[in-house]
Formats: sequence, structure tokens, C-alpha cells
Amino acid sequence: MKVKNGNVQTNSGKIPYSLMKHEKDADGVAIVLPGAAYTAQGPLLYYATSILYRNGFDILHINYEYTREELSELTEEGFTADVRNVIDAVIGGAPYEEIIAVAKSVGTIALSYLMEEERFARVKAIWLTPLIQRDDVYKSLSTSWHPGLCVIGDRDPVFERERFVEIDRNPRIQGVLVKDANHALELEGDVMGSLDVLKNIMAGISGWVANR
Repeated sequence: MKVKNGNVQTNSGKIPYSLMKHEKDADGVAIVLPGAAYTAQGPLLYYATSILYRNGFDILHINYEYTREELSELTEEGFTADVRNVIDAVIGGAPYEEIIAVAKSVGTIALSYLMEEERFARVKAIWLTPLIQRDDVYKSLSTSWHPGLCVIGDRDPVFERERFVEIDRNPRIQGVLVKDANHALELEGDVMGSLDVLKNIMAGISGWVANR
């Protein structure tokens, strides 16, 4: 594995990134958009990254580090522009044939807007705890023709059952509702149960990647 760490200057400041590449040129790349307080080293993203790397994908972690105040002042367009700038600077010229985006929580906002762009027309996506209470994220998931996997817990504050049902009706989206799971896709006060949930989610991601 070849690892490159760096920063990209954007209108919001410097955004760190990590690029993990195979020794031989890969056909695909996975772009990881973490949550505001849930980094790419959190278990959901760490293990999802591992699965994708073992399936031959290079990995780009976009490690934005906004403060709560910065995030509240950042527009959707500004956030998406920051993410786009990192993608362009780090892998913009690479001839990848396949792109899979993995987004957690606030990362699903930028993903919703990126998927409207022609150059991401063939992207596939793994949506972890998407902010479906937001109209932009909900619309992207419920009407998307991009193949995707959507995982959310029914104890997540952003969960809305009617919206999830509509998303799950989209034939391009495989919806997974995790009973009693919170916004971290964990079971409150149940460590062993949370590990079982994590294991099941990773098994689902592994199967989805294999059958994509």
C-alpha cells in the first residue's frame, strides 16, 4: 500500500486528506466523506474502507475538520465546493473507471450535490446514517438512479420512517433499517450488541460491493 497524506487549500481553509493506493494501478477509487464528529477512523468507515481496499479500490479520505461554528456557517454549496476541490486536486486526472462514494451523516449533504454533476454520473454510493430529514438528501436518495446502499437506525434523531419507506421503494437503493440503532449505528448501553450490528452492516456492505 502506498499512502499519501496532504492538505488542499480551499475557500474554507486547508482540508487534510489521505490517499491509499495499491502498488499496481487500480481501476476504481472509493471517496470517503466522514461525519462532522465521526472521522474516517470511526469503525463504520474504517471497516468499510478496508472492504473496499480489499476489493481492489484505491481510497481517498477527505478529512475535513470543521468546527461546529464553521459548519453552521458553511453553505451546502460551499461544503460541496470544498469536497470537490480536494477530489480535483488529489485524483482529478486519474483514469479511474469506477467510483464508489462512502458518506456518513453530514458527508451525505455533499454527496447529494456531487451526484447531480455529469462527471459523477456513474458513481455508486454507500449512505451511512444519511440526513434524510433534509429535503436535499431525501430527494437525492428517493429519486436517484445511482445504485446505492442506505443504512440508518430507527433510533437515529434524523430518521423519518415515511421518508425511509419512500427511499426503500427506489429500485436503485437497497435500504437497511437497523432496529434500536442510534446515529452511530450503535445500540445504547449494549457493547456486544453494537459489535453484532457492526458485523452485520459490514457483511451487508461486503455483499453489496461484491454484487455491484
